[in-house]
Amino acid sequence: MIDKDMKIEDVLRRYPQAIPVFERFGIDCAQCQLSEYENLEHGAKVHGIDLSA
Repeated sequence: MIDKDMKIEDVLRRYPQAIPVFERFGIDCAQCQLSEYENLEHGAKVHGIDLSA
């Protein structure tokens, strides 16, 4: 299960099939070094994505 507190890198490692979803929203986290430190909630906020929508 994916939740907003997970590190982006952990999400992509566990669920590599999610990479196209990130890319569809303009988030190229697979190439970003910050994905190791940034959680999903913060990454979404930085990219203007509302996770509650």
